[in-house]
This record gives sequence, C-alpha cells and structure tokens, in this order.
Amino acid sequence: MEQLSIPEFYKGRSVFITGATGFMGKVLVEKLLRSCPEVDRIYLLMRPSKGHSVECRLEDLISNQIFDGVRKKDSNALTKIVAVTGDVTLPGYGLSASDLNLLIENVSIVFNSAATIKFNEELKDAIEMNVKGPMQLLEICRQMKRLVAFVHVSTAFNNLDREEMKEQVYHSKVDPVKLIQLLDCLDDNAVKKIAPQLLGNSPNTYTYTKALAEQLLEEQCGSVPLAIVRPSIVTAALKEPVPGWVDNFNGATGTIAAVGKGFFRVMKINADLVADIIPVDYPINLMIAVAWHLATRRPNEVPVYSCTTGHRNPLTWGGLKRFTLQSWLKFPAQDMMWYPSALYTINDVWYKMNEVLFHTIPAHLFDLFYSMTGKRTRWVRMYAKATLAFSTLEFFTTHQWRFLSNNPIRLLEEMSNQDKKTFYFDVREIEWKSYFDVFIQGARRFVLKDDPSTLPLARRNLSRYSCKFIRTRTSDYYF
Repeated sequence: MEQLSIPEFYKGRSVFITGATGFMGKVLVEKLLRSCPEVDRIYLLMRPSKGHSVECRLEDLISNQIFDGVRKKDSNALTKIVAVTGDVTLPGYGLSASDLNLLIENVSIVFNSAATIKFNEELKDAIEMNVKGPMQLLEICRQMKRLVAFVHVSTAFNNLDREEMKEQVYHSKVDPVKLIQLLDCLDDNAVKKIAPQLLGNSPNTYTYTKALAEQLLEEQCGSVPLAIVRPSIVTAALKEPVPGWVDNFNGATGTIAAVGKGFFRVMKINADLVADIIPVDYPINLMIAVAWHLATRRPNEVPVYSCTTGHRNPLTWGGLKRFTLQSWLKFPAQDMMWYPSALYTINDVWYKMNEVLFHTIPAHLFDLFYSMTGKRTRWVRMYAKATLAFSTLEFFTTHQWRFLSNNPIRLLEEMSNQDKKTFYFDVREIEWKSYFDVFIQGARRFVLKDDPSTLPLARRNLSRYSCKFIRTRTSDYYF
C-alpha cells in the first residue's frame, strides 16, 4: 500500500492545539493551514484574559500578520480555526460539556505546547501548568474517539545533571505522583522552603517540571499514541512563515536585540561552549511530521525527538557573537544607544567591573540627565530588569550539554522527497552566517518595529557611532 504524504494524512482530520497564542503555537497553526490545506478544523484552547473574551482573542490572533500569507493564498482557510474556551490550570481544562464533546467526537491529532516558560516561576505554579496540565490533557485524549497522535512539546534542557542526553525519557528518584500529592498539602511558604532540595541540580522550576511531565506522561499514557519533541533554544524563523519571524523578547532574542541597540554590552558567557539554538520553523515542521509518523507507524514505545543543533551542526557562543555583530553592522537598529558590541567573560570580578563601567555608570548618568531636564528617570530600573532577566540564562551560557539527535534523521529517511522539502527540519542544512542576517533583520522588523525603509538612516547613524566607539575604546576585547 502506498504511503500517505503528510498533507494527505492531515486531509479531513481535525487538530487540537494548546498554547496556540504563543510563539511556537502561532507558527504551528499557520504552517498547518498553509501546507496541509485540506485539514478539517483546528481547535485552539483559549482563555479569556484582561477583559478580553475568547472571541476577541481569536480575532486578534487571526488578524496577526503571521497569517498574511494564508490570507493571500486562501482567505477562507482561517475559518477553519475554532476557539475552545478553557484553562490548562483548571480541572478538565475548564471545558464546557459541549466543547469537551466537540473535541472527543472530532479531534484526531493533539499538539500540547502550553507551558509556563518563566524560569523563576514558583514551583507550585510551574507544577500546575507544566505537569498537571499535560496530565489533564492526557485524560481528555483517552476519551477522543478518533485520536491517532498526541505530540507533547518538552525541552532539550531537562535532566541537566547529565552531560549527554539520549532520546529517551529519564526517570527521577522522586515519584512525581507522590510529589504532586505532597505539594498539594503544603502552603506556598512551605513549598518555597523545600523547593531548593527538590530541584537538586535543576537550575530552575521550568526544566524540573518539564522533566517530571515527560516521566508521568510516559508512565501513564497507556494506549494513547504519544510522542515527545524536545526543542532547544527556539529563535527566529529561517524561512517560514516569513524569514526572520519572531514576536517576542524571550530568551536569546531579547539579549541579541539589546546588543544591537547598544543597550546591553557585558554578559557572563563562555564563548567556547555550544549555543544550542534552533530556528522556530524546524521544531514546528518536526512536530507535524512526528504526528504523521506516530499515526502511520504506531511505535511500541514513546518516541522522543531531540530538535537541537549542537549534535549535528554546532555553533559556539563565540560564533553566535561574531555573526550577530556582523549582521547588526549590516542591518543596524534605527535608534541606538551605542555602537553594537559585546564582552563575554566567565570571570566574576572582570564581569562585575565591566558591568559597572558599561551598564551601571551610564544608567545613572542617563537618569541624572533626565532628572535635570524634568523627565522621568528610567535607565537604572531598565538595566536592573535586563540584568535580572539575563541572570536566569547564565546557567545555560556557562554550561554545555550534548543532546543526541538521531530520531529526526531516522524520520527524514521515511519521508518522501516532497515532504522533506515542505516539512524541512534537517539542521545539518543551516548555514549560520546567513541565518543571522535573517535573524537580525527579523528582530529589527518584528521585535524592534523598525521599518525596513529606515535602514539608510540607521546606517548613517551607525557611522557616527562608529567614530565615537573607535575614539573611546581602550581595549580590543569587543571582537
């Protein structure tokens, strides 16, 4: 029997997605509509927020520019998106009886990308979102009459006490079920006191709870067809939906944007270590292909796919810095505080000295000027906030792991040439230097909101900053 292509597999089938309003979620919805045009319905779990109804949130999502290509190709495609009111932190997802029945009767494929990605989230809240949420979804999946694939999005950065991570689910010494029962019995203060002991070698509650969720899902999935996808640091799109697409300051994007503005210049990073970043279109394509493979091949065990670059196409933090700065000089930001530069160090004393010199003193001087001219001071607060945000990433920029990624390669071997082209995820093909040209132009356009037409003026401004930079630079450690 001839194998179904991926678009043929999705033809006439309905999909349920959690986390659809997030960065990866929006890209997933757009890709399904554009590359699997005969998909039946795409149900999105949405909750009312800040006075906005689910209907308003859906309208906001559909009007997002990420869907411009879909609109141009088929304006009716967006009518396939259906909002379902719910909340991953509520029992049964807070679904109404009619909405639950709608999912049970119609959904064939489930993608779970809902999670709290705050590294400093309180343990109890992280458990609620990242562990209990997926387990509640698993119970809903058990009831789905047409379910053929449940794809759970995890992270490569779990079980970080290991230097090398294979594509398998690792089991904690702590029983996750008993742990959840214990935390449910304790008040918030008691949980805060024991959290450091529970986390052990995990740097934060995000990585800890993601590992627990994997273990519980594997142990309790039973007959539910489950697969796990582990992306590393997700960054701007390489090709789709638009080259350079990124819509937030999270993770590496915020730091790279701050460097381009000349705002952030000193970072605690080991330049020799691997920076495992992955353009967002790669894990999205992999997820779509994983669901196809899971449904058509029915593996006996829960397959785990590491969507990372360090194993197959490594890029060091030093290389990232070099390419980033080169690209910012080609495509400078419209309003810069200073010439784009970056000092990497892992020496605490050297870091603190330079932080004071390039962050603290300028911030106070700016605020002094603002105060004298009657403006509201803000720079000290901004730098404090930026420094705190980057401090949560320091563990990842000063340590290195090897994420084995064999399963995506094996999956590619089972795909047709056309599917490989449409749903590309072979990280060996990424050319990092050209990628950062795409990344920086995307960060400039979508995050900093600099119109491409402002580039000529920005380049002239950069020339003036360049003269000042050369005159004031006293050492050559920037490049």
